[in-house]
Amino acid sequence: MKKKFMLEGLDCANCTAKIEREVNALKGVESATVSFMTTKMTIEGDEDEMDHIIAAAEKIVNKYEPNVKFKAL
Repeated sequence: MKKKFMLEGLDCANCTAKIEREVNALKGVESATVSFMTTKMTIEGDEDEMDHIIAAAEKIVNKYEPNVKFKAL
């Protein structure tokens, strides 16, 4: 299953790399990419785990970029 998100207000390239690395390490994630240029995140993972993955990804984003709005596309 693939899900896409807009990360409105993402303004730190270094934070983007950290977010991508931590989301990729989550259980059930097959791949995750975060684009600093487009401020979009794409997550591919286990459908049964997707709710957990999305919640955990949002926490990771907020850890590095607390002012970013995490919106599903």
